[in-house]
Amino acid sequence: MWCNLANDSKPNPSDGLWQQLAQRLLSIMPSDQDVDWQRHHAGGWTRGRWVSQLVGYGETSAITLSDLLHIESQKQALRQNTEQFLAGLPANNALLWGARGSGKSSLVQALLADYANQGLRLVEISKDVLSDLPMVIDQLRGQSYRFIVFCDDLSFEDDDPSYKSLKSVLEGTALARASNVLIYATSNRRHLLAEKASDNADSKLVDGELHHGEAVEEKISLSDRFGLWLSFYPVRQQEYLDMVQHAVDRLVRQVGPERRADPVFQTDHYRLDALRWALARGARNGRSAEHFARHWVGKNFLV
Repeated sequence: MWCNLANDSKPNPSDGLWQQLAQRLLSIMPSDQDVDWQRHHAGGWTRGRWVSQLVGYGETSAITLSDLLHIESQKQALRQNTEQFLAGLPANNALLWGARGSGKSSLVQALLADYANQGLRLVEISKDVLSDLPMVIDQLRGQSYRFIVFCDDLSFEDDDPSYKSLKSVLEGTALARASNVLIYATSNRRHLLAEKASDNADSKLVDGELHHGEAVEEKISLSDRFGLWLSFYPVRQQEYLDMVQHAVDRLVRQVGPERRADPVFQTDHYRLDALRWALARGARNGRSAEHFARHWVGKNFLV
């Protein structure tokens, strides 16, 4: 989508007035590039020089909820919240936080496999364009579908003002409120903002009760606006091996199901290599299991 405001002169791209004017002009112009949500189950928000817009994705993740192992309580909690949302019942914005590679992003993306046929759609928005979040929600308002706005891998530094846009939306401002939109976010940080020992300098005990200082209260206040918190932790060795076996089986079925019985694809043949893979990566989690499975299956089909 493009709008050429002037042929003979080029206004300064940093001039916010020109950008606002272009956005308003395009909002009243007919467009043949609106996302067809019947055909696209997911999309993303892109920011251009003059205009920002929603773009539909041609393909979505093939991971399903059944592919995610050893996070049963988190799956159940997020499924229930999503089903309430799809039924038009009260539901919460959700924050999935914890160890890297533990399935946080995959869990959100896998919801589409189970619920796209019930009207669920996913819209991704990156941290660097969070200031556009009210605009995104405003464009989704009134659609016949139910949208999860997905903010992946969020974390903010003290001098990063973009978290205030998210905080404002989570507070339920009149501008951002939309009954068909929820926000699901993932982060390695529980409170999304960097926490320092100096933040506790102003904390004090009053009659045995801990009162946080302003710095701590500010950092807690953002994550506290998510109604649903789901925590993710590193997995045990056997759980990791279960994930490897499941990923190998899934990939073999996709690439060449006739070879599922080959001895090389049995657990005892790749168990030690899988453990070495995780040790070299310094991480025993679902992401490492998936990466190893792709390496192992691809290598043995190539031979």
